[in-house]
Amino acid sequence: MRMGHEHTHGHDHQHGHNANKKALLLSFILIATFMVVEVIGGILTNSLALLSDAGHMLSDATALGLSLFAFKFGERAATSTKTYGYKRFEILAAFINGITLLAISIYIFWEAYSRFLEPPNVDGSMMIIAIIGLLINILVAWILMRGDTEDNLNMRSALLHVFGDLLGSVGAIIAGVLILLFNWNIADPIASVIVACLILFSGWRVTKDSFHVLMEGIPNQIDVAEVEECLMSIDGVKNVHDLHVWTITSDFPALSCHLKVEQNHNRDDILQVSSKLLLENFKLKHTTIQIEGEGTTLQDHEDCCN
Repeated sequence: MRMGHEHTHGHDHQHGHNANKKALLLSFILIATFMVVEVIGGILTNSLALLSDAGHMLSDATALGLSLFAFKFGERAATSTKTYGYKRFEILAAFINGITLLAISIYIFWEAYSRFLEPPNVDGSMMIIAIIGLLINILVAWILMRGDTEDNLNMRSALLHVFGDLLGSVGAIIAGVLILLFNWNIADPIASVIVACLILFSGWRVTKDSFHVLMEGIPNQIDVAEVEECLMSIDGVKNVHDLHVWTITSDFPALSCHLKVEQNHNRDDILQVSSKLLLENFKLKHTTIQIEGEGTTLQDHEDCCN
């Protein structure tokens, strides 16, 4: 019986990790600074659209800070009790960010409801602060998009927070124009509801994706049936069982399986070929493969999955 373990993280991964941290730090400073200005402006102009935007900006600052902390915390070395280290904390941070987005959207819905019943007087000058907020959010979104927002769930959750805030600024600007031109104070809660719907959608998506990872779900880009078919195509492999594919953290998929092979085949060769195929076809860098002879019984392995 032989077991192979392949685990490679290159220079590109570390470079991307450092770029993500720098992007998050700069974004956090910009958002946190302007958040104070927007809160004061929202109070002075009595604008829910602006205050909801400021509230979301507060969540942005919290989300960016949490994401940054997650990257730093995730760098801690593995221990005897946490053999993967603290890398999974990035996913936990994304999950918390997603829940926060959902909570913010519900709060905005509640506040908007009371304002629909009795629209307050809103100062149209809120539009000036909203325009500044829009420019800040565009800059922060650009900074974050230079990081790894496609494969890294933690970065994507932070970017979704900023996009939601950016849309909030747009909504506040539109509401400001309608209030200035037509004195439509009801435009303020309408803009808030539209933004809340967009925030709700983003929050649900990132919460669902992070929950999937926390539950050891199969990575979206990998089809287990195709993985099994690929392994079965190797000369000498008779059976694939106990096949598990999951994600440790963003851009870190892992696989473990048992391969039953014919007695007259070189097991080291099969191990090398299988590791190479998994890396080339599915980008699986962290694989643990146990090689078994034809006489090995499957019962013990099958019981562990029932």
